[in-house]
Amino acid sequence: MTLYPQQIIDALKTVRYPGSGKNIVEMGMVEDDLRIAGLHVSFSLLFDKPTNPFLKSLVKAAEAAIHAYVGKEVEVEVKTKTQSTPNAERAAGTPDFSNLGNIIAVSSGKGGVGKSTVAANLAVGLARLGHRVGLLDCDIFGPSVPKMFQIEGEQIYSEERDGKTLIIPAEKYGVKLLSIGFFVDAATPTLWRGGMASNALKQLIGEVAWGDLDYFILDTPPGTSDIHLTLVQTLPITGAVIVSTPQQVALADARKGLNMYTNEKVNVPILGLVENMSWFTPAELPENRYYIFGREGVKQLAEETDVPLLAQIPLVQSVCESGDAGEPAALDPSTPVGNAFLQLAARVVTQTDKRNAELAKTEIVHTH
Repeated sequence: MTLYPQQIIDALKTVRYPGSGKNIVEMGMVEDDLRIAGLHVSFSLLFDKPTNPFLKSLVKAAEAAIHAYVGKEVEVEVKTKTQSTPNAERAAGTPDFSNLGNIIAVSSGKGGVGKSTVAANLAVGLARLGHRVGLLDCDIFGPSVPKMFQIEGEQIYSEERDGKTLIIPAEKYGVKLLSIGFFVDAATPTLWRGGMASNALKQLIGEVAWGDLDYFILDTPPGTSDIHLTLVQTLPITGAVIVSTPQQVALADARKGLNMYTNEKVNVPILGLVENMSWFTPAELPENRYYIFGREGVKQLAEETDVPLLAQIPLVQSVCESGDAGEPAALDPSTPVGNAFLQLAARVVTQTDKRNAELAKTEIVHTH
């Protein structure tokens, strides 16, 4: 039995607040901290004051609704909060993510530029260079890592470690992998409110046995969204890698990505730009280059913004085929594309070392 957030929300919509005629979801009493681990479900209900006369009865009604509409075998944990409850995260202090090593956000201003392909191959390339690597698929609404590593349907489990229940990431090609795609039905769209998506992402970061890593790669969603805000509020990101094609429309969006990270409130250093699909080379004519998306647009943007150009990745049919087959091109550096991705990994190491030598550690963004 697989549980989905919407099942729980739908069940809670049947619980009415006495005398109001409205349900507890409609009234905003269900907090955005819904967590699902196997058959265990936990969430918080928000009350106006600790002495609310309906507090205990509504907690029991919420448990009963989930058992009635979702399944009797579901373990339900209902926490209660009041509007005077202090911020639990602030009280707990800032979490320590030093075990994750260098945290690299791979980002793009728009979809369709091959950002996830670059992130997957960067992670594999770094592992081939001998580094300990983790890759987190942060695209809650369109996860692609399970497909790219051919581990769809992977059974992810959790273990008790030092008194905490931690998710054990999958591992392939020397890279530790985690994606929301392991926990949702691949054929069903993920329809979550922004807060629920952000809390799912926080769980994939902070409640996982990542171990000690040298590089933690974040495959972020395209564009700018709540997810990006959650990332910079949760993790001290070492640097960002911006991916774009040479097209003018993609370059305009790449500028937005640059501005998002270099904004004075966010202040995440840019390690460099990657020009993906720089040119098309047919397999039967390996020496030929056809600039179907424009020529060297990202290179020009790099020069204009004084940001390093980390790589120019050609568009070759084998890249698509290897991605669909779950075999990232970086596994075979004897090919032009595989070599380009390995060179990208080496450049990222160089730029990260340079950034760490010259700049202070990135601070987590705090909002007030």
